[in-house]
Amino acid sequence: MALSLWALTFLGLAGLGLSLRSRKPETFRSDTELNHLVVDEASGVVYVGAVNALYQLSADLHLQQHVVTGPAMDNKKCTPPIEASQCHEAVLTDNVNQLLLLDPPGRRLVECGSLFKGICALRALSNISVRLFYEDGSGEKSFVASNDEKVATVGLVSSTGPAGDRVLFVGKGNGPHDNGIIVSTRLLDRAEGREAFEAYSDHTTFKAGYLSTNTQQFVTAFEDGLYVFFIFNQQDKHPARNRTLLARMCKDDPSYYSYVEMDLRCLDPAYPQDSAFGTCLAASVAGRILYAVFSRDGRSSGGPGAGLCVFPLVDVNAKMEASRNNCYTGNRETVRDTFYKPFHGDIQCGGHVQGASESFPCGSEHLPYPLGSRDGLDATALLSRGGLNLTAVTVTAENGHIVAFLGTSDGRILKVYLAPDGTSAEYGSIPVDINKKIKQDLALSGNLSSLYAMTQDKVFRLPVQECLSYLTCAQCRDSQDPYCGWCVVEGRCTRKAECSRAEEAGHWLWSRDKSCVAITNASPQNMSRRAQGEVRLSVSPLPTLTEEDELLCLFGESPPHRARVEGDTVICNSSSNIPSTPPGQDHVAVSIQLLFKRGSVFLTSHQYPFYDCREAMSLVENLPCISCASNRWMCQWNLPLHECQEASSNPEDGVIGAHMEDNCPQFLAPSPLVIPMNHETEVTFQGKNLDTVQVSSLSVGSDLLKFEATVTRLEPEAFSFKTPKLSHDGNETLPLHLYVKSSDRNIDSKLQVTLYNCSFGRSDCSLCLAADPAYRCVWCRGSNRCVYAALCSNVTSECPPPVITRIQPETGPLGGGIRVTIHGSNLGITADDVKKITVAGQNCAFEPKWYSVSTRIVCAVEASEMPFTGGIEVDINGKLGHSPPHVQFTYQQPQPLSVEPRQGPQAGGTTLTINGTHLDTGSKEDVRVTLKDVPCEVTKFGAQLQCITGPQPAPGQAVLEISYGGSRVPSSDISFTYCENPVLRAFEPLRSFVSGGRSINVTGQGFSLIQKFAMVVIAEPLRSWRRRREAGSLEPVTITGTEYVFYNDTKVVFLSPAVPEEPEAYNLTALIQMDGHRALLRTEAGAFEYVADPTFENFTGGVKKQVNKLIHARGTNLNKAMTLEEAEAFVGAERCIMKTLTETDLYCEPPEVQPPPKRRQKRDTAHNLPEFIVKFGSREWVLGRVEYDTRVSDVPLSLILPLVMVPMVFIIAVSIYCYWRKSQQAEREYEKIKSQLEGLEESVRDRCKKEFTDLMIEMEDQTNDVHEAGIPTLDYKTYTDRVFFLPSKDGDKDVMITGKLDIPESRRPVVEQALYQFSNLLNSKSFLINFIHTLENQREFSARAKVYFASLLTVALHGKLEYYTDIMRTLFLELMEQYVVAKNPKLMLRRSETVVERMLSNWMSICLYQYLKDSAGEPLYKLFKAIKHQVEKGPVDAVQKKAKYTLNDTGLLGDDVEYAPLTVSVIVQDEGINAIPVKVLNCDTISQVKEKIIDQVYRTQPCSCWPKPDSVVLEWRPGSTAQILSDLDLTSQREGRWKRINTLMHYNVRDGATLILSKVGVSQQPEDSQQDLPGERHALLEEENRVWHLVRPTDEVDEGKSKRGSMKEKERTKAITEIYLTRLLSVKGTLQQFVDNFFQSVLAPGHAVPPAVKYFFDFLDEQAEKHDIRDEDTIHIWKTNSLPLRFWVNILKNPHFIFDVHVHEVVDASLSVIAQTFMDACTRTEHKLSRDSPSNKLLYAKEISTYKKMVEDYYKGIRQMVQVSDQDMNTHLAEISRAHTDSLNTLVALHQLYQYTQKYYDEIINALEEDPAAQKMQLAFRLQQIAAALENKVTDL
Repeated sequence: MALSLWALTFLGLAGLGLSLRSRKPETFRSDTELNHLVVDEASGVVYVGAVNALYQLSADLHLQQHVVTGPAMDNKKCTPPIEASQCHEAVLTDNVNQLLLLDPPGRRLVECGSLFKGICALRALSNISVRLFYEDGSGEKSFVASNDEKVATVGLVSSTGPAGDRVLFVGKGNGPHDNGIIVSTRLLDRAEGREAFEAYSDHTTFKAGYLSTNTQQFVTAFEDGLYVFFIFNQQDKHPARNRTLLARMCKDDPSYYSYVEMDLRCLDPAYPQDSAFGTCLAASVAGRILYAVFSRDGRSSGGPGAGLCVFPLVDVNAKMEASRNNCYTGNRETVRDTFYKPFHGDIQCGGHVQGASESFPCGSEHLPYPLGSRDGLDATALLSRGGLNLTAVTVTAENGHIVAFLGTSDGRILKVYLAPDGTSAEYGSIPVDINKKIKQDLALSGNLSSLYAMTQDKVFRLPVQECLSYLTCAQCRDSQDPYCGWCVVEGRCTRKAECSRAEEAGHWLWSRDKSCVAITNASPQNMSRRAQGEVRLSVSPLPTLTEEDELLCLFGESPPHRARVEGDTVICNSSSNIPSTPPGQDHVAVSIQLLFKRGSVFLTSHQYPFYDCREAMSLVENLPCISCASNRWMCQWNLPLHECQEASSNPEDGVIGAHMEDNCPQFLAPSPLVIPMNHETEVTFQGKNLDTVQVSSLSVGSDLLKFEATVTRLEPEAFSFKTPKLSHDGNETLPLHLYVKSSDRNIDSKLQVTLYNCSFGRSDCSLCLAADPAYRCVWCRGSNRCVYAALCSNVTSECPPPVITRIQPETGPLGGGIRVTIHGSNLGITADDVKKITVAGQNCAFEPKWYSVSTRIVCAVEASEMPFTGGIEVDINGKLGHSPPHVQFTYQQPQPLSVEPRQGPQAGGTTLTINGTHLDTGSKEDVRVTLKDVPCEVTKFGAQLQCITGPQPAPGQAVLEISYGGSRVPSSDISFTYCENPVLRAFEPLRSFVSGGRSINVTGQGFSLIQKFAMVVIAEPLRSWRRRREAGSLEPVTITGTEYVFYNDTKVVFLSPAVPEEPEAYNLTALIQMDGHRALLRTEAGAFEYVADPTFENFTGGVKKQVNKLIHARGTNLNKAMTLEEAEAFVGAERCIMKTLTETDLYCEPPEVQPPPKRRQKRDTAHNLPEFIVKFGSREWVLGRVEYDTRVSDVPLSLILPLVMVPMVFIIAVSIYCYWRKSQQAEREYEKIKSQLEGLEESVRDRCKKEFTDLMIEMEDQTNDVHEAGIPTLDYKTYTDRVFFLPSKDGDKDVMITGKLDIPESRRPVVEQALYQFSNLLNSKSFLINFIHTLENQREFSARAKVYFASLLTVALHGKLEYYTDIMRTLFLELMEQYVVAKNPKLMLRRSETVVERMLSNWMSICLYQYLKDSAGEPLYKLFKAIKHQVEKGPVDAVQKKAKYTLNDTGLLGDDVEYAPLTVSVIVQDEGINAIPVKVLNCDTISQVKEKIIDQVYRTQPCSCWPKPDSVVLEWRPGSTAQILSDLDLTSQREGRWKRINTLMHYNVRDGATLILSKVGVSQQPEDSQQDLPGERHALLEEENRVWHLVRPTDEVDEGKSKRGSMKEKERTKAITEIYLTRLLSVKGTLQQFVDNFFQSVLAPGHAVPPAVKYFFDFLDEQAEKHDIRDEDTIHIWKTNSLPLRFWVNILKNPHFIFDVHVHEVVDASLSVIAQTFMDACTRTEHKLSRDSPSNKLLYAKEISTYKKMVEDYYKGIRQMVQVSDQDMNTHLAEISRAHTDSLNTLVALHQLYQYTQKYYDEIINALEEDPAAQKMQLAFRLQQIAAALENKVTDL
């Protein structure tokens, strides 16, 4: 069970490892070249600057924001802003990102481009689309970066001091059109009249001197403590050299007195005396140490290369201080050559007192500045690399171990461990983007777990370590990754922080310590498989174990058992279940594994041997005893039993003990050792230790040759036997190991002899006599054979003369020097036998090392003066041998005459064909062809020579030189021209499917030079994928595609070769091989890529029915590397014409007639349909078969046409006639309706015109009244009381309006003092935010309570409106975050359900009071008065509150009431006022008449001063009698239960009548009313709810009617009511001008928009950008909900909030319609109007679009206004506070606020105590003190 658990655990870990290894690095690709990369450590967001673009990426490189920064019209000579009229040279110019820096405290991004003289912008870190600052019109003072894309700009954002300004330190080279500034300090915020990016002060810039001839290329900027540093390369012209300089200055040095620079040199350890690495390419600072990479070009003696050098900043600062001190106090003459003035020239050092550098650490005006020192700092490279450049560096620390990541010029990241002893070790290399340079910006993520690298167009995210991918401790250890170590108790490779017990001894084994837990010794070291016992294992290093750490032992496949631990020794019990011993071995090795019981985690293992003595005796053939006793185990040989046994401690007699093999019975020392074949031979041998052997029955034999012979005993220990005639034809010799048997038992035999055959391989006399003398071979003359001496009777010792059979080569140059090989027989027995050789009469120098006995002689011929042919002669020990006539050697002179081709590429690889005479002289090895000393490798030898040229260092002509045997032959000045290598300029398409076969059009220049092209793809497995597979399954491979078509010198088309599947598993590099020249298939457009093949879906059921003339195929990634023009499809053997190709769909048009199948099916004839084949490049997909619709029409076409066409023409003719008749009828109906509509419209128009004229006359009078008495605007306190508190449940009785604080006078001082303390507490932001949050979290804190609370808070904080605004902003940001997270931003501000929403309403009310009073009040007041006048001009039902003239259809009087206007004269009693004419209606009730009279009489006074209608009596004196008029009296008309209210018509008051208005006391009652009987008064009271005025409501007596009847009645009533809807149009037309005026006053941005509106709208825009809300509808809704709907609609519906007026319900109904229209105008939603739409919406349907546009323009205009700064807004708010706070009931508000504190006291205290900021300020304690004072409690606080 435990074993299976352990196995599953191991498999799980393996699976985890595989999943980890398969992780591919995340990438992001840009369409343009990338320039800079920075990472926000806090958020993990990655910001990338590119040509014409900025990118905001998530930590895993997903695009969040993309900002386009170019191209734009510009010219480097022109000053921005660029205007075509001023800058005629302006062209569309790319914007190269020159600077990209973070300012985390300011939450902003600094970015500068090459456009517009290098001006910069500030962007929001949260959303780079939000540009916080950008100014292109400030002139030269805002030019920051270089406008030359080849000139680098570096920068650093920092503070000038602990509380100093945020500034930007900039260093840049001086381009041809730059402003000359090299180093500058720039503002990031507006200060002292300077805008952002202007110089920090007038002195914080360094310009290059006019005479300066040096150019600077900046590398980086960094800070250390008080200083800022710059590293740059400077190309000095006098003398010409490149210097790397490190500059330093104080951050808080506005005059640059502290500027010091000095040389940095990085020395190559391989060439310490040679020049240093010349140019710094990148640098990084970590742990106050500067790490910099330097490069050296190929012109140096060391060749191209790069190195990493380290400069501790302590040493840097010390060196600079020493230089400053030396300059200030040194001798002026001696330091002249050391110091200089940067960017200008010489400097005057010396003459200053000692200690000047310490006294003025940042320099001073009286000290020399800026200061440059040639006495710099040197360092020797920790790491150097030849042949490539190191282009980027970043350094980090892991557990105190320093790790450097280095980018290379060939697209790799080198991982380097920097040891404390100053050495370095490269432990890994990541191929990022092969052959693409890693750019300088190499950044680590904020948590240091990832590395971001950047190439030309890609950003990569790479893990800094892959510890978990190493599955065993050995892999972990061998990785040598300083991040990794083996976590012993968890059994995995981890970082130290990820190992739970890493701090305990031996629990985390660091990889670079090169140790794993191992078993170092076992006792006993081995054991017999038949034995049992304990095995003691010494484990090192054994981790510290606790009681919980129980170990298990596992022997092979046996169940695990518990182990005992004693010190560093683990004790296990051996297993009884040992596997069988393998054949041919004497032991089996069983794995002992130690596991932790918890989790079955593997600790270590050991191979423990179990031996088997029975198998040991058969290991060595024919030596059973020796094999048993001599092995390494404890085995002994039992002589009587003739078997091998386990050794015993007390061996018995007849036993040969372990390792006593010399005591074994054995036979040895055979003689002779060699035995001839086919000859019987007597062999003698010796015996030893034969006491137990029956020597009388011995036999000897061989299983190989199947013989056995009887042994004869000669002496006690001497024996002999005779061999039969043995033969073996396979070899010259055959070793034999003979066995010796006694009674069928093998006795140990060491008898080894060799059987030999003289004839084998010795065909002539010389070979025979050269044999080993021990073989006794002789040449037998009779048989001419080599035989054993005893077998020949005619032996000869003399060999025949030598024989020559052939020579090679048969020709040679006159200059000789070539080797000739002579073949034959009897050419000597040894090399010394060869005495002399002549070839064609010339001596030939013998070369013994090539000599072969009897058969071959090699010699070097000498030169000949002339061509000659002759034979060969050899002298072998005086015997001459001559070649036969046909074997002759010829001296001849090779003569090259021409070469083709005559030119080729400088890289070589051209195959030359050389023509001439006798070029086949000698052999291929003798010929050497060179061009300018560069060999041309000969590939073909014959009448023509062919060779392949090598590379030349420079183009030009090279003379062809040919040598034969070392002697050059004349070549008639044949030359070959090396030309510039071909240039690859472009290629398309950019990618191919992995199956290849796509045509790649390559264009360039110089292709005609090339003989042979190939497209080569180098596939290197990615490291993670290589580990993911089984070992060895993914190997580097090179694929060569040789299919191409050559067009001309500038164009070649290749077919892309097929590459391995899974292109993402490889780093694929595509090249074009052109003879010897290789060009990367890469341009500015990008590198050639391979993508995975597409996938296609097979046809359903395998058959596609062809019905609609197109065949549709589905798939994925179809157009990823294929175009419509390239793709091919076939139906059977014929082409299907491609029509459409998308990512997922392919459409093609098949042939008209079904074609035959490409591959005809033999059996299934029924489905022998054509296949549908798609071909993309080299690969084909068969998706199924195509079935055509083969049905044929039986009716001929000649019949079809007449049968169809004739009826069709008839039907068309009939249709046209019917249509003409209908249209004529419709025309007449239309004219009739049109005339009716025109009549109706005319009547409405006339009525509107008349009504409008009357209204204008009336309003003229009203205007005069306004001018006379002014608009009755309420004072600020009354206004705020009504807006804030009038809607409350107590209305005008609310304590905030009355201002009455119900506190006993005795406690008033204490309470007031406590309330002031409470006010101070409210002014603590921490308290107030906690207070609000706590209340809002209470369930019983209702929406109404929130509104009231917010209003109290507004009054309480009115004295500090800036603070109030800050609180509102804070709460608002929280609210916005909630809605954005909930993905419902549009719902924000829709209601006032939170405190902050009501706070916003109040804030708007406060800020817009003055605007309302000064601007918008008059149009609103006039609109109110116009509505009031228009309503009162017609009948108004006093009971139903309906009027004849209204805008509200629900308030429209549904009956046509007869009425007449009257003008009455009114005398006000006791006020001595002349009679005042008042217009009334005869249908007005007495109360309505009173209201109209009061309105007219007191029109010049505020409404609040008017008498109430109930407090006055109206008296009519028609003659001598007087009659008091009242609404209800005994004369009132009665009908059943209904009583009608009295009107002037009821009293028969006529036009011109005189009425007296008098104020009446309680004692004064009209006589009539005093005469009322008590019973009648009671009856009147009962019937009060049964009164009516103009229209009597439907009586309840109708309730008994059927429902159907009542429905009909309702419909009839509605129909009758809608007849009067035209009155709405009349009133609307009359009031239109006033409505328009009001809308214009509110929505006209041309007027002075209140600053609060601009400020808040900008705030909303800013937050929308921050949250990446691009939906304009959402922002529009926010603005609408915050101002028009939150403020203006409230004021519009409640004019009494701002004016001292009384708003009648009927007027209020019309105001509601205008308010609704205003609301509709503010929404972007289009309302579809229909017959069923409400009349109110239909009323303003025509104007609504105009109003909508007004709103849009208003919002747009506000957005374009000059921004209102926080400072300006705060000034405005402070002014409001100062002007009005004293008038408000602040103490009452505080007291009311405290009621909430009291109600939720415990919750608030808990919230304060949990908040760290509140704890720090002791807010809970302060609140408890206030509570004690206010509630009169005794407290011990």
